[in-house]
Amino acid sequence: MQDDTLVRARRTVRPRTLDAVAARQAADRAGHPAVLCEGRTLTYGQLHQESDRTAHALRAAGLGPGSRVAYLGKESEHFYEIALACAKSGAVLVPVNWRLTREEIAHILRDSGTELLFAERERLAVAGELGAVLPELCAVVPLDSAEGRGSGFLAWKAGRPSGGRLSGPAPAPDDAVAQIYTSGTTGLPKGVVLAHRAFFGVDEALVRHGCDWVDWRPGDRCLIGMPGFHIGGLSYAMQGFVAGATMVSMPAFVPGDVLRQIGELGITQGLLTPAMLQMLLAEPGAGPAAFRSVRKVVYGGAPISEPLLRRCLETMGCEFAQIYGSTETGNFAACLPPGDHVPGSPRLAAAGRAYPGIDLRITGEDGRELPPGAVGEVWVRSPARMLGYHRQPAATRETVRDGWVRMGDAGRLDADGYLFLSDRIDDTVIIGGENVYPTEIEHALAAHPAVAEAAVVGVPDERWGEALHAYVVLRPDGRATPRELMRFLRGRLADFKIPAVYEFLAELPRNPNGKVLRRALRDPLWQGRERKVN
Repeated sequence: MQDDTLVRARRTVRPRTLDAVAARQAADRAGHPAVLCEGRTLTYGQLHQESDRTAHALRAAGLGPGSRVAYLGKESEHFYEIALACAKSGAVLVPVNWRLTREEIAHILRDSGTELLFAERERLAVAGELGAVLPELCAVVPLDSAEGRGSGFLAWKAGRPSGGRLSGPAPAPDDAVAQIYTSGTTGLPKGVVLAHRAFFGVDEALVRHGCDWVDWRPGDRCLIGMPGFHIGGLSYAMQGFVAGATMVSMPAFVPGDVLRQIGELGITQGLLTPAMLQMLLAEPGAGPAAFRSVRKVVYGGAPISEPLLRRCLETMGCEFAQIYGSTETGNFAACLPPGDHVPGSPRLAAAGRAYPGIDLRITGEDGRELPPGAVGEVWVRSPARMLGYHRQPAATRETVRDGWVRMGDAGRLDADGYLFLSDRIDDTVIIGGENVYPTEIEHALAAHPAVAEAAVVGVPDERWGEALHAYVVLRPDGRATPRELMRFLRGRLADFKIPAVYEFLAELPRNPNGKVLRRALRDPLWQGRERKVN
């Protein structure tokens, strides 16, 4: 109790950069677990020391402020050591989705200008191939596995100082610290550059306003259900470190393992998607006793259905909070607080209301603000917003207008400030919290010799929120089956980007200017639903 009082008192004077967070928590709670992963424990004191060693090793490798350092692998304690080492050295962390194909990974490493890549051993072959064709990639460091522990990353940083100031100016709140790739209008992922401040401003505002929508307690043990290459996973973990909580890292979401860890580790809160909650409740033994330690679940990526919420409330007996935001806004924009998670409440259809310190507005096509109840494009103004898209100033100017981030979602605000989404302005599909851009899939399908053109849309899916439906026009002499097209896409796209349904058409619907009318294809698949986005 005394420890919690100390930490709460220190929250009034808080660090503003991630390197300062590591130093503060090492001083306040050196022996407290910072990360638990597969039976291994890393305390705050160890996290500070090991990230110091890694920061010195990065500098010894010639990497400093502005250098891009990529991480290709599943989550472990090493991911957080490397993330904080980047914060200390001034380098920028580029987390890479390990499920992507070789070509998709190559685009991210090339676009970011990555100079050093940490890669798990299962992906070393791909990393080695890319090293030969990416001139800026100077080195690949294997991440240690159970079989090769001590021969990769651990050996690479061994012998470096576990303290001592690095040369150069100390990191500042507006310095870049992470670059996360998200889908964009070109179909190729864009690198969203985030500053240290992206991980502080919103939480500070919550504390100032006395809000407990997503509250943190130093004694919490928090399950990170989203990966670090996703803004939700990275932001959630860093918020936990700011609070001095213990973060439980999972290399992958396996429902049975998660259920076991909740009981064995006494998980108190977690970040999950509705799809994950559904899988978790389907596990044998997922009764009220299995969740007795859990007090809150934070979810995002999709709304929660009322039937699923009822099951969660009955079985888990805890509070629920929904987060709405984007990588460009630094994750946070709106929250549907626990008090609004009431079965039968019309507010369950809302994405939430703006966090303190964040502004929401609905705009018309001319950019002017619309009154409550009117449907238009959602714009967000947040102190956590991105610095910009890496090497894409024109795209940055298109997305950020006078400090406002254009979300690409259509929606309305009610009189109480609750945001209700109705559709997406752009064509992004969100599957289990992952952004998927149809253009990328359409280009891949068009590479098939039998395909003349294709259009891909999102459809409702009870498990993942949305799924992919492909409309395909074959060449006059072309022959292909759905199974053949699925096989063709494997290896060209990550598995979650491959449509499950293929519908063959004689031609795609177009407007007089020749543009494909996606809505004409998409709307019938969402018939009967007020909200055409998940």
